Amino acid sequence: MFFSKSARIVAIVALVLGFLSLSHGIGLTTGYLIADPKVNSGIRSPGQSIDRGIYTILFAIALGTLAEMSFSMRKRSTDAG
Repeated sequence: MFFSKSARIVAIVALVLGFLSLSHGIGLTTGYLIADPKVNSGIRSPGQSIDRGIYTILFAIALGTLAEMSFSMRKRSTDAG
């Protein structure tokens, strides 16, 4: 149960961070945000930020799906017994 709950929390946090990274990349691409050369975020281009955001969102969706499957299987096993 601990791993299911922690997986759900990690999935939510990853989803939020993925959307933030995606919106940061889109903001840099469209010109709404200006890149500050003093701040090094480890990302070389807005495209990399968008890619990282999309990959993080996909990871969060997969992890959340697995967590929900775990909760569903646990509920089914307790209802049957």
